[in-house]
Amino acid sequence: MKIYVKKIFILSFLLITVLFTNLNIVYAVDSPADSPQITARAAILIDNKTNKILYDKSANEKMFPASTTKIMTAILVLENCDLNETVTASYDSLISIPEGYVTAEIQGEEQFTIEQLLEMLLVHSANDAANVLAEYVGGSIESFISMMNTKVNELGLTNTHFTNTYGLQEDNHYTTAYDLAKMMQYCIQNDDFRRIAGSVSCSIPATNKSGVRSYTSTNQLIVPGNSNYYSYVTVGKTGFTTEAGSCLVSCAYRNDMELTCVILGGTLSDDNVSSRFTDSISLYEYGFNHFSLKNIANPGDIITSIEVSNATPATKSLDLAFVDSIHALVNNSNLETNYLPEIQLNSDISAPIAEGDVLGKAVYIIDGISYEADIVATHNVENSQLLQFVLQIGGIFIALLITFEIFFSNKKKKNI
Repeated sequence: MKIYVKKIFILSFLLITVLFTNLNIVYAVDSPADSPQITARAAILIDNKTNKILYDKSANEKMFPASTTKIMTAILVLENCDLNETVTASYDSLISIPEGYVTAEIQGEEQFTIEQLLEMLLVHSANDAANVLAEYVGGSIESFISMMNTKVNELGLTNTHFTNTYGLQEDNHYTTAYDLAKMMQYCIQNDDFRRIAGSVSCSIPATNKSGVRSYTSTNQLIVPGNSNYYSYVTVGKTGFTTEAGSCLVSCAYRNDMELTCVILGGTLSDDNVSSRFTDSISLYEYGFNHFSLKNIANPGDIITSIEVSNATPATKSLDLAFVDSIHALVNNSNLETNYLPEIQLNSDISAPIAEGDVLGKAVYIIDGISYEADIVATHNVENSQLLQFVLQIGGIFIALLITFEIFFSNKKKKNI
């Protein structure tokens, strides 16, 4: 009987242990620090100042980019043209657009400025505008595609290849979420790209072939009043094909942080809401709510002091200060952490030293990211006159010894 009771007790204990262990697992998952759950097949979130990757889902997997391709088309046009140049659309540049792909209904021999075509390209996502621009800039569409792939190589993007100018679905036309993020980071350095790709709408004046055209951005994140409006987004480009899914590359700015977000292979919900917008918002909220830029150094802050051995007593003690500020991206849980740098001094420090001379650098390693700034002298350091005097006396003494040696050597030779 005692053995029977003992077995029941042991079994009960094990059952209770298993139950509570499972309960603990369930509650542990619901943590505010957990990464967001998104439906896209690939995505990435990057801080633009530090290039720190805050979120990565299959970011290096080759994917179809659809119309996000157009950011490369746009930046090459901006780097090779003036916005006021006039372009005449050729029939050849228009006839290759497949049925069902978005166009601005550009007609052969219709004339536009470069800026108007870029507005149709980036705001309305007009595929015919891409080909018109490509032919104008490259001399032919094929030549322009070669320019696109040359730029890809210059940017060091090893998992991207383009076969058309606008995102036509083709097997050898691919990129990755990571490569697309790096492209966007490059593109937004151009102010005209930022302005046009961040436009909520555009109006194209009447041309020699058509009346006024007006368009609203396909990027719902920047359209006020839209259910997907996200006020922090400043620039973006959408894309969609059946094979590529819903795609979006965008940037958002908040609390002195600018993030780049890429969504590839997004889905459509039952009520036709694209996950490229909801996924982007989820990632931006995660990034802005969990990370901050921490100011860890200011210009003029003293970082260390050294003794300059050959300096005068009044100037030999030298403070070294930062010449620039350092901002590091840190998890909000580490905002109060006091980070300490590695001081790397030059090997040839000696007087004289002028105020502001760079004597080394301070390096911080935070979460695998290196941050560094030059450190400089805070005052002039003068040569020690005593040392100079000793050196002069030493030099005279050595010269006298050499002279005497030569004199007595010559005298001995004469005596011989």
